[in-house]
Amino acid sequence: MIREIDIHLADGRVLHAYDTTAADDTRLPVFWHHGSPNVGSPPEPLFAAAEYQGLRWVSYDRPAYGGSTAMPGRDIASAADDVAAIADELGIERFAVLGHSGGGAHALACAAKLPGRVLAAISVSGLAPQDADGLDWYAGMYPGGAAELRAASAGRAELEAFLASGDDDPEMFTPEDHAALAGEWAWLARVAGQAIKQGMVGFIDDDLAVTRPWGYDPRAIAVPVLLVHGEADRMVPVAHARWLASRIEGAEAWLCPGHGHISVLAEAPAALGWLAERVS
Repeated sequence: MIREIDIHLADGRVLHAYDTTAADDTRLPVFWHHGSPNVGSPPEPLFAAAEYQGLRWVSYDRPAYGGSTAMPGRDIASAADDVAAIADELGIERFAVLGHSGGGAHALACAAKLPGRVLAAISVSGLAPQDADGLDWYAGMYPGGAAELRAASAGRAELEAFLASGDDDPEMFTPEDHAALAGEWAWLARVAGQAIKQGMVGFIDDDLAVTRPWGYDPRAIAVPVLLVHGEADRMVPVAHARWLASRIEGAEAWLCPGHGHISVLAEAPAALGWLAERVS
């Protein structure tokens, strides 16, 4: 069962959170950081794997998604304060984090900014910072994605104009991604549809945040980190995971041949096993 709760912050914002806890729950909480655009409902295709590993899902709609108030000008690092506020409200002291796609950088933000509370972090198909030294940030992205993020780098007006002028690029996903979306990860299409119906503010704010300074340095992360990435990813090239792995001390990288941006989620149950081992 998923319990939903609205958390009122001191700055007047509301965060809409989700919790899969049960009475007298002793499972380790894992905060799910959703992709862009999605709402924050925890990942149903991973419920069985989490239950098997003794893990409990907690999540939230990032600002301007779902039931959460917008936060104009937010950076990636702001996710750490929001997660800390949710954890405080739910009486959670220590937890792990897992983010997919646009959620990857937000999960790593929590690992960097909340070292006393975050025990381990997993980023799946996540970006590196745009100012990453030695990384050709756009190289290998499908053309539409690169154009979108270049527009974001130029500012909100340029990004809004770009998004208003085009449709989804058919080169976005690999055949393996399409197969995953037609199977158990059809759930992703559902939560993305819910987000898009509410408008594009959250998605625009995500794009702007990822193309600006993140507000934290991945090199500051000192907890166990696992990076899971498809070598055939067209949305976020695998070079981003290689860069992060080379900068985060002790990080492990699972670089998966043949997998794309979505199909690599087939490795997520094994990643939860990795997590359970690191926090036991």
